[in-house]
Amino acid sequence: MVKPQKTGSLAVMTPDLDALAARIMATQSDDCRILVAIAGAPASGKSTLSDRLCHHLGGDEAGAAVVPMDGFHFDDAILKQRDLLNRKGAPNTFDVGGLQRILTALKTETDQDVYVPLFDRGLELSRGSARCISPRHKIILVEGNYLLLGQAPWDQLAPLFDLSIYLDVAETVLRARLLQRWRDHGFDAASAQKKALGNDIPNAITVSTKSRPADVTVTSS
Repeated sequence: MVKPQKTGSLAVMTPDLDALAARIMATQSDDCRILVAIAGAPASGKSTLSDRLCHHLGGDEAGAAVVPMDGFHFDDAILKQRDLLNRKGAPNTFDVGGLQRILTALKTETDQDVYVPLFDRGLELSRGSARCISPRHKIILVEGNYLLLGQAPWDQLAPLFDLSIYLDVAETVLRARLLQRWRDHGFDAASAQKKALGNDIPNAITVSTKSRPADVTVTSS
């Protein structure tokens, strides 16, 4: 897949947690809160990397926290009204304005608790105010497919991030992971392929071709 590149950006092989943590710590100054975007295609490993990196940074006790973009999925009722249910997970099926407001609050209201939603995959819906980001949380890892997307309205998020990380995974690997993901959800081979090719892979191509350059590119297998 085509990956975002930038002159002078850091390239990291899969995944060097020490190098990533060092880059994040170098970005932070005077114990100020920083927001780190961790972006990549569906099934690129964003959630896994974010959780591992958060733990590597010391976790909750050390003031690190993860805010997933998936918490801002539109509810199925809204997607049905807009005839978008079969495209759930595409860029236009997220509340980008709500995400922007929460990230702005995390950036500016650092002396207050900020509550963020989380997506419940078992219920297939977002749970509001499911995680508390408190003033002691100084490193916020924001993970999601479209955080670096260079098209409206996603491009309005760019000024909010102090550092950006992009996961580069080969399309063949993504296809295999996505097919297995749907098989694990109980779909047969034909249905899994239909879901992956009809929605997930087009979304992955959108991420790889329309994301702006990242500060750090992680090449992962």
